[in-house]
Amino acid sequence: MAFVGCAHIHTPAFVKLLKGREDVAVKWVWDHDAARAEKRAGELGARVAKSADDVWGDGGVRAVVICSETDRHRDLVMAAAKAGKHMFVEKPLGITAAESRDMAGAIEKAGLLFTTGYFMRTQPEHLFLKEQIAAGAFGTITRAEAWNCHAGAIKGWFDTEWRWMADPRVAGAGGFGDLGTHSLDILMWLLGGIDSVAADIRAVVKKYPDCDETGQALIRFKSGATGTLTAGWVDVANPVTLMIAGTEAHAALVNGQLFFKCEKVKGADGKAPWTQLPEKPPLPLHQFVDAVAGAKDRPLVTPRRPRTASPPWRRCTGREGGRLAKVG
Repeated sequence: MAFVGCAHIHTPAFVKLLKGREDVAVKWVWDHDAARAEKRAGELGARVAKSADDVWGDGGVRAVVICSETDRHRDLVMAAAKAGKHMFVEKPLGITAAESRDMAGAIEKAGLLFTTGYFMRTQPEHLFLKEQIAAGAFGTITRAEAWNCHAGAIKGWFDTEWRWMADPRVAGAGGFGDLGTHSLDILMWLLGGIDSVAADIRAVVKKYPDCDETGQALIRFKSGATGTLTAGWVDVANPVTLMIAGTEAHAALVNGQLFFKCEKVKGADGKAPWTQLPEKPPLPLHQFVDAVAGAKDRPLVTPRRPRTASPPWRRCTGREGGRLAKVG
């Protein structure tokens, strides 16, 4: 394998994960920042590539981990696809819908394995809820709420090494998008496509110029359910992460514990934490490596979601800043 870009805040965890696998050798590390490449290559016992072409031209490299800044993803992904390298790409895939579609098309056309870091899909509580929704335990789902927040802006997590992640021109998003993408993935994974959306995003402590630090969205799903999504870097606690309400069941994730009420399921009175959960599967990068090695049953995230209707909203400019306004 090879690392092509190692700027992302999750890079250290990915380095540790791959070092812990006896069936993986990381041969190359490339980054436009030479010092950054040297650091990660030293940790991995890998060679520093003078250019990404060293990786693309190496027939012994079967797969790459792309953890560059988001604004570099398109060029790297398109080159990886042309070179026939399977790829794990940190989220978000691209900054614009157009470039994301270009990348998805190139990956699909080349017939390559792909996934990204949506680790919430491996949480047993979410897997249990997906099973129960599929079984019809909730009846008609009326509403869902998701939260993913931390104190990153308050505590200055992006002040130094990860500063680019607080520049939406480079990262493709601010605090709302950075954390909100995980909760959005879970909501769509559980409830399906989206019909329309409105959101309010804003800076609070204004730690990083021109960067939102928090936001909340109101979502209408194609199923008719209503959802809210809250995400950002200015919360000192995040005790409740998911709530789903239906005509026949209710579920809430509080401090990592699932409370589930459903008369159809024996013992599900919602009063005590529900512990009859599926086994936790491997993290996404582990699943990706397994798939590259030949495993056929790994539920990788595909580069393209099923097409859904475009929400009837547009971004405002001027004094309205980051708010969204309805068209027509």
